[in-house]
Amino acid sequence: MQTFKNIFGRIWAVWGALIFIVTMVIFLIPFFLFVYFQKEPQKTNRFIRYSRVWMDIYLALIGCPLKIQGKEYFKKGETYIVVCNHNALIDVPVSSPGIPGGNKTIAKAEMAKIPLFGLIYKTGSILVDRKDEKSRRESFIKMREVLDMGLHMCIYPEGTRNTSSEPIKPFHDGAFRLAVSSGKPIIPMVIFNSRKANPPDKGFFLLPVKLRMHFLPVVEVHSEETVEHLKGRVFEQMKNYIVAHQ
Repeated sequence: MQTFKNIFGRIWAVWGALIFIVTMVIFLIPFFLFVYFQKEPQKTNRFIRYSRVWMDIYLALIGCPLKIQGKEYFKKGETYIVVCNHNALIDVPVSSPGIPGGNKTIAKAEMAKIPLFGLIYKTGSILVDRKDEKSRRESFIKMREVLDMGLHMCIYPEGTRNTSSEPIKPFHDGAFRLAVSSGKPIIPMVIFNSRKANPPDKGFFLLPVKLRMHFLPVVEVHSEETVEHLKGRVFEQMKNYIVAHQ
């Protein structure tokens, strides 16, 4: 049974890759016609709306439909820092379109070098080279600018995919420094089942699995709260929720 599952997962991954390329090429038509030459924040707002349609179609075709709950925590006219757990590669195309309203994601700079896909990737992202101190400083400034434009900022506080047996990895400071610095509230977001669909230890592998995205209650930044304290509060909230609902 396990052997069949492994073979099927490789075959389905080929299907997933082909469908991604085909739907991406189709998406590029409205992207260049109506998105690429727009000014911010209209550019990102429109990009997210189109990406949402693209991902709904793509996820349905690969058998990984996404069910979202907790959108009511997003209040109209408010801007949030959204922090998300990270278990698999499929988290990346799922998270940003799933967030209500325009948003950008902090993302690896090297991914922007991929032909065609890089153009889409850069539009929805703040790029950072984590090995470069200057790049990290500049990305923090750019994230503040995203919030000032009235867009949400999506960050994976674990930094990289969680390949451990723990429900969630220790957080880096970036998202919480941004929250303390800007005063913007945080909305934690948890994606379930992405590790089942796209296991990090299997490389090129995909299974049709129903994905779930849950937004948790808003975390306000307290007056004079430290980065460490805020980070601990959000970590416990997300960890406890994952343990209770996975």
